[in-house]
Amino acid sequence: MPNTIRLDIPVLLPDAPDAADACVDRLIKTLSGVPGLSHAHVIEAPEGAQLCLHYDPALLSPAEVKRKTRQAGADISQQFGHLVGWVEGVRHARHALTLEAALKDEPGVLEAGLDASGAVSLEFDQSRINRDGLIQRLGAHGLRFSPTPFPAAPEKKAHRHVEGEDHAEHDHAHGGVFGSNTELIFALMAGGALGVGFVLEKLATGLPGWIPLALYLSAYGLGGFFTVREAIDNLKRKRFEIDTLMLVAAAGAAALGAWAEGALLLFLFSLGHALEHYAMGRAKKAIEALAELAPRTAHVRRGLDIVELPVEELQIGDVVVVRPNERLPADGFVISGATSINQAPVTGESMPVDKQPVADPAEARARPASIAAASAVFAGTINGAGAIEVETTRKSSDTTLAKVVRMVSEAEAQKSPTQRFTERFERIFVPVVLATAVVLLFAWVVVDEPFRDSFYRAMAVLVAASPCALAIATPSAVLSGVARAARAGVLIKGGAPLENLGSVDAIAFDKTGTLTEGRPRITDVVPVDGVDEATLLSVAVAVERLSDHPLAAAIARDGAERLGAVAIQTASSLDSLTGKGVSAQLDGQTILIGKPEMFGADGVAPLASSTATAVDRLRDQGRTLMVVRQGDRDLGVIGLLDTPRAAARDALERLRRLGVKRMIMISGDHQKAAEAIAGQVGLTEAWGDLMPDDKVEAIKRLRAESKVAMVGDGVNDAPAMATATVGVAMGAAGSDVALETADVALMADDLSHLPFTVGLSRRTRAVIRQNLVVSLGVVAFLVPATIFGLGIGPAVALHEGSTLLVVFNALRLLAYRDRFA
Repeated sequence: MPNTIRLDIPVLLPDAPDAADACVDRLIKTLSGVPGLSHAHVIEAPEGAQLCLHYDPALLSPAEVKRKTRQAGADISQQFGHLVGWVEGVRHARHALTLEAALKDEPGVLEAGLDASGAVSLEFDQSRINRDGLIQRLGAHGLRFSPTPFPAAPEKKAHRHVEGEDHAEHDHAHGGVFGSNTELIFALMAGGALGVGFVLEKLATGLPGWIPLALYLSAYGLGGFFTVREAIDNLKRKRFEIDTLMLVAAAGAAALGAWAEGALLLFLFSLGHALEHYAMGRAKKAIEALAELAPRTAHVRRGLDIVELPVEELQIGDVVVVRPNERLPADGFVISGATSINQAPVTGESMPVDKQPVADPAEARARPASIAAASAVFAGTINGAGAIEVETTRKSSDTTLAKVVRMVSEAEAQKSPTQRFTERFERIFVPVVLATAVVLLFAWVVVDEPFRDSFYRAMAVLVAASPCALAIATPSAVLSGVARAARAGVLIKGGAPLENLGSVDAIAFDKTGTLTEGRPRITDVVPVDGVDEATLLSVAVAVERLSDHPLAAAIARDGAERLGAVAIQTASSLDSLTGKGVSAQLDGQTILIGKPEMFGADGVAPLASSTATAVDRLRDQGRTLMVVRQGDRDLGVIGLLDTPRAAARDALERLRRLGVKRMIMISGDHQKAAEAIAGQVGLTEAWGDLMPDDKVEAIKRLRAESKVAMVGDGVNDAPAMATATVGVAMGAAGSDVALETADVALMADDLSHLPFTVGLSRRTRAVIRQNLVVSLGVVAFLVPATIFGLGIGPAVALHEGSTLLVVFNALRLLAYRDRFA
């Protein structure tokens, strides 16, 4: 049987943004050709993404496996690089597609993703272009790169009183003499000139003909200003886009003497662009607001003094003084004072959360991941009426809020399945339309009509068939959905998880910490064979103090409380037996603490009869059990019980109303203990006795039947979550691992946010379908209509109207509310 070995992915590929990156695929394919390595795949572990390798010990030693893998990783890291960040200069969704295609054509660029909101992700061959060279190429395309998301927010603050062109250029993608509203104002002025010219031409008899013509030319200039810019950019890149079609159609109208119609075309197209830019800006600003949550300065204790420093200068271990009603500048833990904190900006929790100092600052400092929620605080949240002092645990660039903002910006560059479909569709559709227009251009040869009419009809068909609404139908909905979720304390990492979560038929829940509070308590202590309770508990507490597992924390806490003043020795050499228990050394003896199933398997001696009897009795009561063994002697059994979440039953009922057909609890606990909790929260299916690998297989079985989401804490459940269609982590604000590994992260440790998220995802899918129907339906109507005589003016009005309709339809998601809440 092959052995396995795990290696840390970030060590092998330090620049890869995540485990799903193409470079990781290259590494796996490279390793698959190494003799002796039978299988390589990525798993999610508490420490982050890891590469799991299956090898034949007869052909390779562990040292050889590591050496070959690190060599392959070094080769790939040396050859391939990543550039992830944010750019300014993207004007709208079609512009983003044009720029994305142009970036893909750049020498050395292998993959490119660019969203209308400015999120960019590039993978490049470092032997052909370096990072600085790539940033210069972005500049050549009119894009200003920043490694941090939303660079405009702090810059606007820094330049608040600065006047001039530089400010306008940085603040507004469509900037100009009127700032961000320049295109809209130009469009309205074009409409005004067109209207006045039309009235004068029709009603003012005896007026010189050059006056209406001058007004029409003004409308051409104002309405076509931005269109000409984009058309020139596209032609430079050898792309024939809608902007070029509009200009050709307007020029054709002018050539035919239809000045009013050409001016109307450019006015409507420019107005549609401006309104689309404004609408997409609203969705973008909903996300940009996250970057503004954290204050720019912090009051830091320096000896007896308190000094004000920029948050960028905060160091781990600094003590920050937070006054009443101030925003917190950093992540950390409370060391002095008591208050209640509004965590809604980060976690979406509706009620303020009470905070108190940690019991042991040294312990919190040494193990920040174990800080209780009652003492942990986050940057960007709002202090209540009490003054507190907070010791920082992260720098400003690494706070939970900073990570959320960064991940949201990266998520926007990830295309959804529908978006990928529409792009494939456009690649086929656009050439067909162009070919049709060329055929219609020569209709005068076959049909008895002047060339003027054939030309006009061909231009009308080009305008009518341009898939503008289709190009923005999905990105606008995804951007709005991600923005709405972020405002509610839910991080959705892109269009794919957003769409997939909206289509799941089944949801699997981990038990501990998901359907239960995750704070189990000792209910039974049963010593066996003459052992007294104090001995059993003192050994258990000594070992479990070394572990971070919730059950271990419960035994250490409740056991110490029961022991009172009894002295507890110090154990050492803790070794976690994944999914089973732990082993450690105490007084020169090996201590085993774990599930009853651990004993009697894998070379471990079976339980004594008295221990087995105690196990059977407690198991019938639905307890979670831990057996304690010292050396070769059983000391007894400890029974624990976790409390079901108060919100669990209501949340599950809301999910049923949303159409989730099947909900299953999966647990490592014994079947009877799992069934006891499932009954209390209203679940009819509970699968117990599952090891971590069994949970993965359970998710695979469910996924074979339908799309399935896995809900857990993102740490112990990471492999199962990675196997599911969508992995959802709860309480991610307090867990870096959960934040990094989950497809969807509920920042608050609150199950009631799950129905909101599923409902939002379902609504987003519905909006995307509506947008596709509108965009394709309008094209399906306009193409034959223009062929049979519909003019350019009505065609462009309907065309631009459909584009605005899909954008504003998507913006409705920003106001989404859970109707079952």
